[in-house]
Amino acid sequence: MSQISYKDAGVDIDAGNSFVENIKPLVKSTNIPGVLGGIGSFAGAFELPKGFKEPVMLAATDGVGTKLKLAIDSGIHNTVGIDLVAMCVNDLLCNFGTPSFFLDYYATGKLDVKAATNVIAGIAEGCRQSECALIGGETAEMPGMYSHNDYDLAGFAVGVAEKSEMDRVSMVRAGHKLIALPSSGLHSNGFSLARKVLFEKMAMKFEDDFNGKPLIETLLEPTRIYVKTFKELKNQIIALAHITGGGIVENLPRVLPQNLKAEIKKDAIKVLPIFKLISDHVEENEMYRAFNMGVGMILVVKEEDVETVLSKTDGYLIGEIKEGKREAVLI
Repeated sequence: MSQISYKDAGVDIDAGNSFVENIKPLVKSTNIPGVLGGIGSFAGAFELPKGFKEPVMLAATDGVGTKLKLAIDSGIHNTVGIDLVAMCVNDLLCNFGTPSFFLDYYATGKLDVKAATNVIAGIAEGCRQSECALIGGETAEMPGMYSHNDYDLAGFAVGVAEKSEMDRVSMVRAGHKLIALPSSGLHSNGFSLARKVLFEKMAMKFEDDFNGKPLIETLLEPTRIYVKTFKELKNQIIALAHITGGGIVENLPRVLPQNLKAEIKKDAIKVLPIFKLISDHVEENEMYRAFNMGVGMILVVKEEDVETVLSKTDGYLIGEIKEGKREAVLI
């Protein structure tokens, strides 16, 4: 009777071991003070940062969504890892948490060592931009669960905040100004709609020229990470909202008390060309609910701090806080 190996069943242990060896230097490149040990143990370890009076641990998790489909179909795998880190660490900032470490989960039907290594290279780059450590992760080869070339990603970021600094909502007042920090593109939201418009409705191709470069490069532009900006301007920030799925209209109210509204001057928003292209086939209200429209993060600041914040960022004024029912209004 012939014997069946794990490899015959679709799981290549040797490929997995080769992959781990490939990513060891990538993981090491993200080390920061606080990392204990290296990869290979059953759990990653990170020492609680010093200097906090009442440290609170914060955690955020996210994925990359159907942006992965474009990475898989185009064979460009080295940017979606940055997206994965960005979507998690940018959320931590909104609770005044400083990212400490990151873990990833990579699942595929058949492990392609080269593609997977490129993905982790992106994750490592995202961690370096975030000044946090990649201390572990999981790679799952699951034949029958995914098509041959498909893979999925999930990420988990952990950070620390001072307990007294976490409640930003109660600090927001009428008269505070709203500063938009530009996005780098679609970030990691709305790709199901974008793909339907661009590739089904408009019949565009990855290689089509868009603003002087192939369309796929614009679509795969990684999500901007705002950690360094936050650290530099923390004392001038009252609150901040990460503009992800739901856009400005659904995310900005999350940092407002019940009696205040955010008025956004729509004409002030620096809408990126990719959104203008898609908007030819999507209603305006739907655009503002599905996409960031060129705004990746919104800062709430005191009027006297506006000049300082603008001088240290590429941000710009888009509105202010006023009395009213909690909502974000585009005027």
